[in-house]
Amino acid sequence: MKIINNIGIISYGSCIPKRRIKTSLIAKAWGKDGKDIINGLGIWEKTVPAKDEDTITLAVNAAQLALDRIGGKKLNIGAIYTGSESHPYAVKSTSAIVGEALGIGHQYTAADLEFACKAGTAAMQIVCGLVGSKMIEYGLAIGADTAQSKPNDALEYSAAAAGSAFIIGSKKEEIIAKILFTTSYTSDTPDFWRREKQTYPTHAGRFTGEPAYFKHIIATIKNILIESNHTIDDFEHVVLHMPNGTFPKKIAKLFGISDKQLDYGFVVPFLGNSYSACSLTGLSACLDKALPKQKILLCSYGSGSGSDAFIIETTENLARFKKIHCVEEQIANKEYVSYIEYAKNLNMIKLS
Repeated sequence: MKIINNIGIISYGSCIPKRRIKTSLIAKAWGKDGKDIINGLGIWEKTVPAKDEDTITLAVNAAQLALDRIGGKKLNIGAIYTGSESHPYAVKSTSAIVGEALGIGHQYTAADLEFACKAGTAAMQIVCGLVGSKMIEYGLAIGADTAQSKPNDALEYSAAAAGSAFIIGSKKEEIIAKILFTTSYTSDTPDFWRREKQTYPTHAGRFTGEPAYFKHIIATIKNILIESNHTIDDFEHVVLHMPNGTFPKKIAKLFGISDKQLDYGFVVPFLGNSYSACSLTGLSACLDKALPKQKILLCSYGSGSGSDAFIIETTENLARFKKIHCVEEQIANKEYVSYIEYAKNLNMIKLS
Protein backbone atom coordinates (compact mmCIF):
# COMPACT_ATOMS: atom_id res chain seq x y z
CA MET A 1 0.00 0.00 0.00
CA LYS A 2 1.62 3.28 -1.07
CA ILE A 3 0.81 6.78 0.11
CA ILE A 4 0.96 8.68 -3.18
CA ASN A 5 -0.21 12.13 -2.13
CA ASN A 6 1.87 14.69 -0.27
CA ILE A 7 0.83 13.71 3.26
CA GLY A 8 2.74 14.02 6.48
CA ILE A 9 3.02 14.90 10.12
CA ILE A 10 2.76 18.61 10.83
CA SER A 11 2.97 18.30 14.61
CA TYR A 12 2.99 15.72 17.39
CA GLY A 13 3.05 15.41 21.15
CA SER A 14 3.34 12.80 23.86
CA CYS A 15 2.08 12.67 27.43
CA ILE A 16 3.99 10.47 29.87
CA PRO A 17 2.79 10.04 33.47
CA LYS A 18 5.22 11.40 36.02
CA ARG A 19 4.85 8.49 38.44
CA ARG A 20 7.06 5.40 38.02
CA ILE A 21 7.58 2.09 39.74
CA LYS A 22 10.77 0.07 39.55
CA THR A 23 10.65 -3.46 38.19
CA SER A 24 12.63 -4.64 41.20
CA LEU A 25 9.92 -3.30 43.53
CA ILE A 26 7.17 -5.28 41.78
CA ALA A 27 9.35 -8.39 41.93
CA LYS A 28 10.03 -7.86 45.62
CA ALA A 29 6.30 -7.60 46.35
CA TRP A 30 5.87 -11.13 45.00
CA GLY A 31 9.06 -12.62 46.41
CA LYS A 32 10.82 -12.84 43.05
CA ASP A 33 14.33 -12.04 41.87
CA GLY A 34 14.24 -8.52 40.43
CA LYS A 35 17.58 -8.85 38.62
CA ASP A 36 16.41 -11.96 36.75
CA ILE A 37 13.21 -10.24 35.65
CA ILE A 38 15.02 -7.07 34.57
CA ASN A 39 17.53 -9.09 32.59
CA GLY A 40 14.77 -11.18 31.02
CA LEU A 41 12.46 -8.31 30.06
CA GLY A 42 14.89 -5.43 29.58
CA ILE A 43 12.57 -3.11 31.53
CA TRP A 44 13.94 -1.21 34.52
CA GLU A 45 10.82 0.74 35.45
CA LYS A 46 7.43 1.71 34.06
CA THR A 47 4.93 4.54 34.19
CA VAL A 48 2.06 4.55 36.68
CA PRO A 49 -1.01 6.69 35.92
CA ALA A 50 -2.58 8.66 38.75
CA LYS A 51 -6.09 7.70 39.88
CA ASP A 52 -7.53 10.57 37.80
CA GLU A 53 -5.19 10.04 34.83
CA ASP A 54 -7.06 7.88 32.35
CA THR A 55 -6.77 7.32 28.60
CA ILE A 56 -8.75 10.48 27.85
CA THR A 57 -6.46 12.58 30.05
CA LEU A 58 -3.38 11.25 28.26
CA ALA A 59 -4.96 11.69 24.82
CA VAL A 60 -6.05 15.27 25.51
CA ASN A 61 -2.67 16.29 26.93
CA ALA A 62 -0.76 14.71 24.04
CA ALA A 63 -3.02 16.40 21.46
CA GLN A 64 -2.81 19.74 23.25
CA LEU A 65 0.98 19.55 23.19
CA ALA A 66 0.85 18.87 19.45
CA LEU A 67 -1.19 22.06 19.01
CA ASP A 68 1.05 24.04 21.38
CA ARG A 69 4.10 23.10 19.32
CA ILE A 70 2.66 24.95 16.34
CA GLY A 71 1.79 27.96 18.45
CA GLY A 72 -1.77 26.93 19.24
CA LYS A 73 -2.65 27.56 15.59
CA LYS A 74 -6.34 27.04 14.83
CA LEU A 75 -6.56 24.22 12.34
CA ASN A 76 -9.51 22.88 10.42
CA ILE A 77 -9.31 19.45 12.04
CA GLY A 78 -11.81 17.24 10.24
CA ALA A 79 -11.20 13.93 12.04
CA ILE A 80 -10.12 12.60 15.41
CA TYR A 81 -9.39 8.90 15.80
CA THR A 82 -8.18 7.54 19.13
CA GLY A 83 -6.78 4.04 19.41
CA SER A 84 -6.78 2.36 22.81
CA GLU A 85 -7.66 -0.84 24.63
CA SER A 86 -8.52 1.06 27.80
CA HIS A 87 -11.17 3.55 26.69
CA PRO A 88 -12.85 4.74 29.93
CA TYR A 89 -16.33 4.25 28.50
CA ALA A 90 -17.71 1.13 26.86
CA VAL A 91 -20.34 3.31 25.18
CA LYS A 92 -19.18 6.93 24.86
CA SER A 93 -16.60 8.44 22.56
CA THR A 94 -13.08 9.16 23.79
CA SER A 95 -12.38 11.06 20.55
CA ALA A 96 -15.41 13.35 20.99
CA ILE A 97 -14.23 14.28 24.50
CA VAL A 98 -10.77 15.04 23.09
CA GLY A 99 -12.30 17.30 20.44
CA GLU A 100 -14.42 19.12 23.03
CA ALA A 101 -11.43 19.61 25.33
CA LEU A 102 -9.35 21.01 22.47
CA GLY A 103 -12.15 23.38 21.44
CA ILE A 104 -11.92 22.56 17.73
CA GLY A 105 -15.64 23.02 17.07
CA HIS A 106 -18.05 20.32 15.97
CA GLN A 107 -17.52 19.83 12.23
CA TYR A 108 -15.40 16.70 12.39
CA THR A 109 -15.76 12.96 12.21
CA ALA A 110 -14.63 10.90 15.18
CA ALA A 111 -14.31 7.28 16.22
CA ASP A 112 -12.61 5.18 18.86
CA LEU A 113 -10.48 2.28 17.64
CA GLU A 114 -9.43 -0.98 19.22
CA PHE A 115 -6.79 -3.40 17.98
CA ALA A 116 -4.67 -4.02 21.04
CA CYS A 117 -1.32 -2.24 20.80
CA LYS A 118 -1.66 -1.17 17.14
CA ALA A 119 -4.88 0.82 17.42
CA GLY A 120 -2.89 4.06 17.39
CA THR A 121 -1.12 3.27 14.11
CA ALA A 122 -4.45 2.14 12.66
CA ALA A 123 -5.76 5.62 13.54
CA MET A 124 -2.82 7.12 11.69
CA GLN A 125 -3.55 5.07 8.56
CA ILE A 126 -7.22 6.15 8.57
CA VAL A 127 -6.36 9.82 9.00
CA CYS A 128 -3.75 9.57 6.21
CA GLY A 129 -6.45 8.19 3.92
CA LEU A 130 -8.88 10.98 4.76
CA VAL A 131 -6.28 13.70 4.27
CA GLY A 132 -4.90 12.09 1.11
CA SER A 133 -8.36 11.85 -0.45
CA LYS A 134 -8.93 15.52 0.44
CA MET A 135 -12.04 14.66 2.45
CA ILE A 136 -10.48 16.63 5.31
CA GLU A 137 -7.75 19.27 5.60
CA TYR A 138 -6.20 18.06 8.86
CA GLY A 139 -6.72 15.02 11.05
CA LEU A 140 -5.67 13.94 14.51
CA ALA A 141 -4.47 10.38 15.15
CA ILE A 142 -3.94 9.34 18.78
CA GLY A 143 -2.72 6.26 20.59
CA ALA A 144 -3.26 6.25 24.36
CA ASP A 145 -3.55 3.60 27.03
CA THR A 146 -3.53 2.89 30.73
CA ALA A 147 -2.67 -0.79 30.37
CA GLN A 148 -4.20 -3.39 32.67
CA SER A 149 -2.48 -6.34 34.26
CA LYS A 150 -3.53 -8.97 36.75
CA PRO A 151 -1.43 -8.77 39.95
CA ASN A 152 1.49 -11.22 39.96
CA ASP A 153 1.12 -11.83 36.23
CA ALA A 154 4.05 -11.56 33.78
CA LEU A 155 2.33 -8.52 32.24
CA GLU A 156 2.55 -6.60 35.50
CA TYR A 157 6.21 -5.82 34.88
CA SER A 158 5.51 -4.13 31.54
CA ALA A 159 1.90 -2.84 31.38
CA ALA A 160 2.22 0.94 31.49
CA ALA A 161 0.57 4.21 30.44
CA ALA A 162 1.21 7.02 27.95
CA GLY A 163 -0.41 8.90 25.10
CA SER A 164 0.89 10.19 21.75
CA ALA A 165 -0.87 12.32 19.17
CA PHE A 166 -0.05 13.24 15.56
CA ILE A 167 -1.60 15.96 13.43
CA ILE A 168 -1.63 14.92 9.79
CA GLY A 169 -1.86 17.42 6.93
CA SER A 170 -0.92 17.93 3.29
CA LYS A 171 0.60 21.42 3.05
CA LYS A 172 4.23 21.05 2.01
CA GLU A 173 5.34 24.12 3.97
CA GLU A 174 3.92 22.62 7.21
CA ILE A 175 4.97 18.97 6.97
CA ILE A 176 7.86 18.06 9.27
CA ALA A 177 7.84 14.36 8.33
CA LYS A 178 6.42 12.92 5.10
CA ILE A 179 4.57 9.62 5.29
CA LEU A 180 5.72 7.84 2.15
CA PHE A 181 4.48 4.25 2.49
CA THR A 182 2.35 2.13 4.78
CA THR A 183 1.38 -1.52 4.76
CA SER A 184 -0.25 -4.00 7.14
CA TYR A 185 -0.33 -7.70 7.94
CA THR A 186 -3.32 -9.16 9.80
CA SER A 187 -4.42 -12.61 10.98
CA ASP A 188 -6.69 -14.20 13.56
CA THR A 189 -3.98 -15.18 16.05
CA PRO A 190 -5.49 -15.20 19.57
CA ASP A 191 -2.44 -14.47 21.70
CA PHE A 192 -4.00 -11.87 24.02
CA TRP A 193 -7.60 -10.84 24.74
CA ARG A 194 -9.99 -9.31 27.26
CA ARG A 195 -13.72 -9.93 27.10
CA GLU A 196 -16.36 -7.40 28.08
CA LYS A 197 -16.59 -6.88 31.87
CA GLN A 198 -13.29 -8.65 32.50
CA THR A 199 -10.97 -6.47 34.57
CA TYR A 200 -7.73 -7.95 33.30
CA PRO A 201 -6.63 -9.39 29.95
CA THR A 202 -5.73 -13.01 29.34
CA HIS A 203 -2.69 -14.03 27.35
CA ALA A 204 -1.33 -17.24 25.90
CA GLY A 205 2.10 -17.07 27.54
CA ARG A 206 4.92 -18.12 25.22
CA PHE A 207 2.43 -18.30 22.34
CA THR A 208 2.55 -14.48 22.25
CA GLY A 209 6.08 -14.68 20.79
CA GLU A 210 6.80 -16.69 17.65
CA PRO A 211 3.32 -17.08 16.04
CA ALA A 212 2.18 -13.65 17.16
CA TYR A 213 4.63 -10.75 17.63
CA PHE A 214 7.52 -12.13 15.58
CA LYS A 215 5.45 -13.56 12.72
CA HIS A 216 3.55 -10.32 12.14
CA ILE A 217 6.42 -7.86 12.64
CA ILE A 218 8.74 -9.88 10.38
CA ALA A 219 6.12 -10.23 7.63
CA THR A 220 5.20 -6.55 7.73
CA ILE A 221 8.78 -5.31 7.58
CA LYS A 222 9.59 -7.68 4.72
CA ASN A 223 6.50 -6.55 2.83
CA ILE A 224 7.12 -2.83 3.17
CA LEU A 225 10.78 -3.16 2.18
CA ILE A 226 9.80 -5.09 -0.96
CA GLU A 227 6.85 -2.83 -1.84
CA SER A 228 8.86 0.36 -1.40
CA ASN A 229 12.14 -0.96 -2.83
CA HIS A 230 14.07 -0.13 0.36
CA THR A 231 16.64 -1.94 2.46
CA ILE A 232 17.17 -1.63 6.20
CA ASP A 233 20.33 0.37 5.55
CA ASP A 234 18.21 3.13 3.97
CA PHE A 235 16.87 4.08 7.41
CA GLU A 236 18.64 6.25 9.96
CA HIS A 237 16.07 5.24 12.58
CA VAL A 238 13.86 2.22 13.25
CA VAL A 239 10.99 2.18 15.76
CA LEU A 240 9.37 -1.16 16.61
CA HIS A 241 6.54 -2.07 18.95
CA MET A 242 8.14 -2.74 22.33
CA PRO A 243 6.20 -5.21 24.49
CA ASN A 244 9.46 -5.59 26.38
CA GLY A 245 13.12 -4.79 25.82
CA THR A 246 14.12 -8.16 24.36
CA PHE A 247 11.64 -8.83 21.52
CA PRO A 248 12.62 -5.73 19.46
CA LYS A 249 16.30 -6.59 19.90
CA LYS A 250 15.66 -10.04 18.40
CA ILE A 251 13.90 -8.46 15.41
CA ALA A 252 16.80 -6.04 15.05
CA LYS A 253 19.32 -8.88 14.98
CA LEU A 254 17.28 -10.74 12.35
CA PHE A 255 17.12 -7.75 9.98
CA GLY A 256 20.57 -6.36 10.73
CA ILE A 257 19.20 -3.27 12.46
CA SER A 258 21.96 -1.59 14.44
CA ASP A 259 21.75 -0.29 18.00
CA LYS A 260 22.28 3.19 16.56
CA GLN A 261 19.19 2.83 14.34
CA LEU A 262 17.08 1.70 17.34
CA ASP A 263 18.49 4.15 19.84
CA TYR A 264 16.25 7.25 19.57
CA GLY A 265 12.93 5.41 19.73
CA PHE A 266 13.85 2.66 22.17
CA VAL A 267 11.99 3.97 25.23
CA VAL A 268 10.63 0.74 26.73
CA PRO A 269 13.34 0.26 29.41
CA PHE A 270 12.26 3.54 31.03
CA LEU A 271 8.50 3.56 30.38
CA GLY A 272 7.28 -0.01 29.95
CA ASN A 273 4.76 -1.01 27.29
CA SER A 274 2.08 1.67 26.90
CA TYR A 275 0.15 -0.51 24.42
CA SER A 276 -1.51 1.69 21.74
CA ALA A 277 0.86 4.53 22.62
CA CYS A 278 4.00 2.39 22.66
CA SER A 279 5.36 2.54 19.11
CA LEU A 280 3.93 6.06 18.62
CA THR A 281 5.76 7.32 21.71
CA GLY A 282 8.89 5.74 20.26
CA LEU A 283 8.22 7.69 17.05
CA SER A 284 7.78 10.90 19.08
CA ALA A 285 11.10 10.31 20.82
CA CYS A 286 12.70 9.68 17.45
CA LEU A 287 11.30 12.86 15.88
CA ASP A 288 12.50 14.82 18.92
CA LYS A 289 16.10 14.02 17.96
CA ALA A 290 16.04 13.26 14.24
CA LEU A 291 17.58 15.56 11.67
CA PRO A 292 15.98 16.73 8.41
CA LYS A 293 16.11 14.39 5.42
CA GLN A 294 16.30 11.24 7.54
CA LYS A 295 14.17 8.14 7.02
CA ILE A 296 12.35 6.34 9.82
CA LEU A 297 10.88 2.83 9.68
CA LEU A 298 7.97 2.45 12.12
CA CYS A 299 6.39 -0.94 12.78
CA SER A 300 3.64 -1.55 15.34
CA TYR A 301 2.11 -4.78 16.60
CA GLY A 302 -1.32 -5.49 18.04
CA SER A 303 -2.40 -8.75 19.60
CA GLY A 304 -5.17 -10.66 17.94
CA SER A 305 -3.14 -10.06 15.61
CA GLY A 306 -1.78 -7.43 13.26
CA SER A 307 1.06 -5.11 12.40
CA ASP A 308 1.26 -1.74 10.60
CA ALA A 309 4.47 -0.39 9.07
CA PHE A 310 5.29 3.10 7.83
CA ILE A 311 8.17 4.70 5.99
CA ILE A 312 8.54 8.29 7.16
CA GLU A 313 11.01 10.91 5.95
CA THR A 314 11.75 14.08 7.90
CA THR A 315 11.81 17.40 6.05
CA GLU A 316 13.70 20.67 6.37
CA ASN A 317 10.72 22.02 8.33
CA LEU A 318 11.72 19.81 11.26
CA ALA A 319 14.72 22.08 11.93
CA ARG A 320 12.34 24.96 12.68
CA PHE A 321 9.82 22.89 14.61
CA LYS A 322 9.17 23.87 18.24
CA LYS A 323 10.37 20.91 20.31
CA ILE A 324 8.97 21.49 23.80
CA HIS A 325 8.27 18.89 26.49
CA CYS A 326 10.17 16.25 24.54
CA VAL A 327 9.88 12.56 25.42
CA GLU A 328 13.38 12.48 26.90
CA GLU A 329 12.51 15.45 29.13
CA GLN A 330 9.32 13.75 30.32
CA ILE A 331 11.19 10.50 30.98
CA ALA A 332 13.60 12.39 33.23
CA ASN A 333 10.78 14.17 35.10
CA LYS A 334 9.63 11.41 37.43
CA GLU A 335 8.77 10.43 40.96
CA TYR A 336 8.78 6.87 42.26
CA VAL A 337 5.86 5.27 44.05
CA SER A 338 5.69 2.31 46.40
CA TYR A 339 3.99 -0.92 45.37
CA ILE A 340 1.03 -0.09 47.62
CA GLU A 341 0.62 3.36 46.02
CA TYR A 342 0.89 1.82 42.56
CA ALA A 343 -1.67 -0.89 43.32
CA LYS A 344 -4.11 1.63 44.84
CA ASN A 345 -3.80 3.97 41.84
CA LEU A 346 -4.74 1.16 39.47
CA ASN A 347 -7.49 -0.19 41.77
CA MET A 348 -5.64 -3.49 42.06
CA ILE A 349 -6.23 -3.35 45.78
CA LYS A 350 -8.66 -1.34 47.88
CA LEU A 351 -7.44 0.00 51.19
CA SER A 352 -9.23 2.32 53.57
